[in-house]
Amino acid sequence: MITETGKVVAEKGERVWVQTIRASACQSCAARSGCGQRVLASATGGRANQILVPNSINARVGDEVTIGIDERALLGASLLVYALPLLLMVVASVLGHRLSGGQDAPAMMAAVVGLAAGFWGGRKLQSRVGSHYEPRLVRVNRITSANCP
Repeated sequence: MITETGKVVAEKGERVWVQTIRASACQSCAARSGCGQRVLASATGGRANQILVPNSINARVGDEVTIGIDERALLGASLLVYALPLLLMVVASVLGHRLSGGQDAPAMMAAVVGLAAGFWGGRKLQSRVGSHYEPRLVRVNRITSANCP
């Protein structure tokens, strides 16, 4: 499970808004000079992100919580969002090229239609799966001490 620590900043019905600060490990990474993630992290400047998650552990505003997402769910969501549209775009482009007798314009139009169909299909598949791809609250991080009242 991939986890991140955040703070509950608001409640919305059965869900809570959790604010996290994007941290980057780019300074200690050996591949930092050729990595696209480093460019994205430097562009955003480690700013705060907010995410709406189901409040399954009864967290309250001000609580520090750990949110997590299963690695398989993250991989599945990535394939749904990136691979499906790309695959359908390539297949539609090849079909458009072959069916048009080798002309480029129909192949390009077919590629756009395939890409749109991939995004639409991914959206429909995601809505069927429901909350499988959503992050969830793992625990409330409370510090307990004998010295604290």
